[in-house]
Amino acid sequence: MGLVRQIEITPLASIKGGMAEFYTPQSSHETMLVQIPGGTIDDLFVHHFQTDQLLVVRGSFVLVVLQNRKYQYIPLSESSPTVVKIPPGIPHGAINPRLQTCVLVNAVLRHGNANEKDYRPLKQPIPYDMNRVKALLQDLAIPNIA
Repeated sequence: MGLVRQIEITPLASIKGGMAEFYTPQSSHETMLVQIPGGTIDDLFVHHFQTDQLLVVRGSFVLVVLQNRKYQYIPLSESSPTVVKIPPGIPHGAINPRLQTCVLVNAVLRHGNANEKDYRPLKQPIPYDMNRVKALLQDLAIPNIA
């Protein structure tokens, strides 16, 4: 019987040194800076041999994850440093209904060569719940939602 892979959500701990606050970097094989423009409603996609480790450094967005035929909506913001770890095989996408571009770091762990089906849009089984997305961002007290 195979293991069911799940996402992990981990708030980052920090150490203060004078006026600066230091956060633990994520180990990775490759680090990417990702921009999610305002108004983005991304299709779901999946990686087959890659684990994403996402951390927002400017702005906010909602990560949508499809597990057990249900969407999980995860609001992420620069004001609450949190790493979301998405293992291979988990469909996910991004929604940024704000006007501001969101910038995040993806500390990628490679488990093999990229698959030709990676990044291909997947058909959404049901439409996203945009009211829920906007409510989650408002709960973070993030203004400027379109």
